[in-house]
Amino acid sequence: EPIIVGDTRSDALADALREATHILIGAGLTNGADPFFATYADAMTGAQWIGYLSTIGVYGDAGGAWVDETTPANPSEPRNQARVVVEEAWQTYGATHNIPVAIIRLAGIYGPGRNQFVSLSQGKARRIIKPGQVFNRIEVTDIGAIAAAAARQRAAGIFNGADDEPAPPQEVVEFAANLMGVEPPPAVAFAAADMSPMARSFYSDVKRVSNRRTKQVLGVTLTAPTYREGLTQLWESGRWRGSS
Repeated sequence: EPIIVGDTRSDALADALREATHILIGAGLTNGADPFFATYADAMTGAQWIGYLSTIGVYGDAGGAWVDETTPANPSEPRNQARVVVEEAWQTYGATHNIPVAIIRLAGIYGPGRNQFVSLSQGKARRIIKPGQVFNRIEVTDIGAIAAAAARQRAAGIFNGADDEPAPPQEVVEFAANLMGVEPPPAVAFAAADMSPMARSFYSDVKRVSNRRTKQVLGVTLTAPTYREGLTQLWESGRWRGSS
């Protein structure tokens, strides 16, 4: 059952962690640090496997080239530099306590309630054009499959949670609009787009992320190997709206 980490230590959670054998951590960074590590690492006395959900942002810019788990981390943004520090902290923790640690680096996440259909229906979708820009994505069902496979195998090391086909963002918007039967938003050149510094920073890195090790080592078959399968499944099932 998912546990939300608060700002203060929970004795009940600490007690539960002492009994837990497999622990998957997806806590966001707080002031550049992992609040779970800082608060509960000492309580994980029964752990036999630890998984940490990180980001492919740690690879930085590859100029559009392919990267894999052997590619050295080279993050350009402070938040991703902090992620590398946290990854290393968990890996050191695992080595010190003889616990296998899987670092699962996630691409752009989408799924029920978080997808281009929602953005289009709310009038928030944007079709920003930056020649050569591509992104990998990952559907939430596949994140679960990757994490579950790693936990079952007590797998250690780095695994990329990314789909098979890095694609230009405007293509994804256009595909979703076509499924909905609506007109896509007008194309806007990246240089002229009104974007927050955070949003603009996502376009500073261009890379193609390989998931070969994830599929070969963990034996995972993605339900959404590209955005086309993922969006089509969400649309036809009606799950794109989410629980709300």
